[in-house]
Amino acid sequence: MTRRTDAYPDLTRPDVGAPFFSTWRVGTPERQRETVDAIAATWERQAWPAGGGLGYFVYAGHDGTTLLHHSQWAREQDYEAFLKTRRQARVDEIDTAVPGIERVALDRYRRYRSQEWAAGDARVPGLVVTVRIDFEEGAAERRREWVDLVLGALAEPLESDRGLISAHFHLSQDGTHVLNYAEWESPESYEGAIADPGEGAEAVGAQWERVRTYPEVKSITGSRYSYVLGLVPE
Repeated sequence: MTRRTDAYPDLTRPDVGAPFFSTWRVGTPERQRETVDAIAATWERQAWPAGGGLGYFVYAGHDGTTLLHHSQWAREQDYEAFLKTRRQARVDEIDTAVPGIERVALDRYRRYRSQEWAAGDARVPGLVVTVRIDFEEGAAERRREWVDLVLGALAEPLESDRGLISAHFHLSQDGTHVLNYAEWESPESYEGAIADPGEGAEAVGAQWERVRTYPEVKSITGSRYSYVLGLVPE
């Protein structure tokens, strides 16, 4: 069986061997809500995928047109079994309720490193920001070094109390990019951190300059989301 949860996903779960992220374009805020309702109704009517499905979470894009999907699987083989036997019936039911959904991409990842700012931190995120960092062809092995540079800069006291709750860096299985899933206290805290890096920024300026000018980085794209639906096995 399937049940809803208001809890945010745990991106550091040790039993998640295959984290996936995908994006749907639905067009309007109203269609965002209709699609989320259709996803919930469909999944609650059908049996939870047996054998490795750990969680399915949906986020509404602040652009008013997109939905981000994050699914957690024990192994990629578990998703492949679901794809062959159960996924299409869900897609058909959702598309009947909300025609015209554009499924942009499904990307497969391995989580590389995470940074959480306090043990036992009970803050509930008010904003999720994803940042995709695309690398030049042939630079797959440099992605870890780039993530290490970012986390080295973020570890400085400058960043310790500015509303950033956690950051989780994932390496795409196709070798092309890094995805950072970051939790913030609120949209306001994120806006404030972007607008004003704060006193002492010079102390870590050299580290951030290395991040910004890393030669193999091709492009960086960010998106903002609100968590709207969580589904887990009963």
